[in-house]
Amino acid sequence: MDKLRSNRMTEFEHTTVLLHEAIDGLEIDPTGTYVDATLGGGGHSKLLASHLSTGKLYSFDQDVTAINYNEDHLKSEIEAGKIQLVQDNFRNLQTALAEVGVDEIDGIVYDLGVSSPQFDDGKRGFSYNYDAPLDMRMNQSQALNARIIVNEWSFQDLMRIFSRYGEEKFAKQIARAIERQREIAPIETTFELVEVIKSAIPAPARRKGGHPAKKTFQAIRIAVNDELGAVEDSLQQALDMLSINGRIAVITFQSLEDRLVKTMFKEKTALPQIPSGLPIIPKEMEPDFKLINRKPILPGESEMADNHRAHSAKLRIIERLK
Repeated sequence: MDKLRSNRMTEFEHTTVLLHEAIDGLEIDPTGTYVDATLGGGGHSKLLASHLSTGKLYSFDQDVTAINYNEDHLKSEIEAGKIQLVQDNFRNLQTALAEVGVDEIDGIVYDLGVSSPQFDDGKRGFSYNYDAPLDMRMNQSQALNARIIVNEWSFQDLMRIFSRYGEEKFAKQIARAIERQREIAPIETTFELVEVIKSAIPAPARRKGGHPAKKTFQAIRIAVNDELGAVEDSLQQALDMLSINGRIAVITFQSLEDRLVKTMFKEKTALPQIPSGLPIIPKEMEPDFKLINRKPILPGESEMADNHRAHSAKLRIIERLK
């Protein structure tokens, strides 16, 4: 058992970004009901639970590796009844919480970055830095994986996701190169895909802007896991379930997710169209939510120096007023 625990610990080393900013931003009620929608390495869950007395935290992750690790990592909090682990996609938030008798929450935190262990475990196929079978599934029991997308999706669908999810300038060229290569033989591994991507990008462009496969790999990962659809579904459910004075804290790591969160929060906090000449806004016309921070909260210089994955992090917080 000790060896198993040691293996779990080493396979899930992870540095939580904007840890205190996100949890402090929730203004925890020690007796409240909370959700960590993205359990990962358990950093946010552990800190949030430390603020609870009779309150309860439900921590979600669809990845069995995260669940197994946190059964040990958060053992004392689980045994004290402060935390309950939920192995499920956070897009099933409302249904999963209803099964444990919860229909209202006082706060929820989302950390939308792919966890370090998923990237660092070469076998998972998330990273262009490790040679591994094309996979990229966060939920390893689902059927769709990166190999299917790369080898079976049409040229048009590949070009669409590379452009939309990767914001890749050379989306058309990369999709065409993949199409040509798979007519010769299936693309099976991450390094095989990297070589195809490199072949499609002009040499001057390959020498700037980071790894040439970064945007394409991001796009495939988002498509495999339907990440943007899941975020939108889950956030809408969280907004609906939030109690008065309850808060949602969302940490994003790329522009597509941040734009989605920003838009949804803006829609919820926007003032209605006011008839001209009306001296004040009637109480019933005021929005149900308010933004806690109009501009995103960013990591400090020391955190960015210690953790390169913090550089793109942005935190947005919203509160229900009525």
